[in-house]
Amino acid sequence: MGKKYRLLALDMDGTTLDSEKRFPKETAEAVRELTARGIYVVVATGRGLAELSDYRQEISCTSYAIAISGGLVYDFRQGKPLFLQPLPLAASLEILAAGEAEHAMVHFLTVRESVCRTADIENMKDFHMGVYQDMYRRVCCPEDDLAGYARGHADEIVKINLYHRSTESRERSLRRLAPLGLVNVFSEVTGLETSPRGITKARGLEVLCGQLGIGLEEVVAVGDAPNDMEILKLAGMPVAMGNAAEEVKEICRDVVGDNDHNGVLEAIRRYF
Repeated sequence: MGKKYRLLALDMDGTTLDSEKRFPKETAEAVRELTARGIYVVVATGRGLAELSDYRQEISCTSYAIAISGGLVYDFRQGKPLFLQPLPLAASLEILAAGEAEHAMVHFLTVRESVCRTADIENMKDFHMGVYQDMYRRVCCPEDDLAGYARGHADEIVKINLYHRSTESRERSLRRLAPLGLVNVFSEVTGLETSPRGITKARGLEVLCGQLGIGLEEVVAVGDAPNDMEILKLAGMPVAMGNAAEEVKEICRDVVGDNDHNGVLEAIRRYF
């Protein structure tokens, strides 16, 4: 079984990282061993490059990332995107308006920047995102004029996250944005991720596997949340974490331990 798979795609939050957002030492060592054997290990995450900066050491041996929910496929060795799909400016402005209508935290992701309002960073508990506050303080570019930022970076915004104060508020945003025909996926407790039409982690995996000459049946993907479902459906071996949502477990062929008991390491030992 270990000889069949050539690429491991790992979600970060809720999967590789534990509840305290730590990258387990044992997992980092296993990733290094896999890459030394010629296995591709790829981070497949909703995070952008800025939000991966805390884990430079742990992922230093990896060559590629499927980032920003598939809107960016990045080549670490060459320091440039292999694939990039930004949101149209009109859509970015409408998503921003939807967030403002709900008094939500609006978060822009570009290739290299993570951008949101200063006040929102300091009040992330209100949006059920307190566990990320220290990271946002370190890596975010504070910007209070988000409309101005969107206009000045019209070809760079790849995804917009709206973090709401309640799930009811999130539902209202989803209904408002549905007519735009974009990809809207729930994340975190009250988060709504909005990406360009057709963009998911699965699309990023297709692009990368095409570049590397790897068949999708040769991929093991591990995830936990609704924004992982498309890539899990596409991978030859879809694996759900023990803490995964039930709808995620239902589409997977295997379930491993949860993210606080190193389920990723279990998957690595089982399939590689």
